[in-house]
Amino acid sequence: MKHTNIAIFVSGGGTNCENIIRYFQGSEKVNCVLVVSNKEDAMALTRAERLGVPTAVAPKAMLNDPDFMLPLLRRYEVEFIVLAGFLPIVPDFLLEAFPEGIVNIHPSLLPKFGGKGMWGHHVHEAVKAAGETETGMTVHWVSPVCDGGDIIAQFRCPIAPEDTADDIAEKEHQLEMLHYPRVIEEIVLKKEV
Repeated sequence: MKHTNIAIFVSGGGTNCENIIRYFQGSEKVNCVLVVSNKEDAMALTRAERLGVPTAVAPKAMLNDPDFMLPLLRRYEVEFIVLAGFLPIVPDFLLEAFPEGIVNIHPSLLPKFGGKGMWGHHVHEAVKAAGETETGMTVHWVSPVCDGGDIIAQFRCPIAPEDTADDIAEKEHQLEMLHYPRVIEEIVLKKEV
């Protein structure tokens, strides 16, 4: 059976990255072949290396250079890209090279609390400030518009009035850990049909 090779793009700690790699270890269908970070000190790179997944660092200039990125992804025969806490805007040439082949996760129920500057704790603080009674996570296709790609899946959780932004972040993160790898698998399997 053919594997689909995926690359995970990250910027930070990499708990989602590690969770995805572990989910697909031993899979007959999906193979995590590369982790790319725009930051050379991202903990996600260490997590990936510990799990035997090759890594690469692509600061902004390299990320935006098709003569660097495309050969890198070809070398590992990458067919699908997963963003897992990756902060830079994905360059257009990657969107063109991977049509309906790049997914992202957002820590709110888009279209609420999305767009430029809305990432990580900024989102959870905005959710709290708005007095929302629920939050969640969104998996969406990456498009040229920040957080503007079509929604693939959403998962919700309630928020109590006494919840802090940290509490909201933890509840939402649990949804990511539970659902993101499974949604990735469903998308990849549909693409293989």
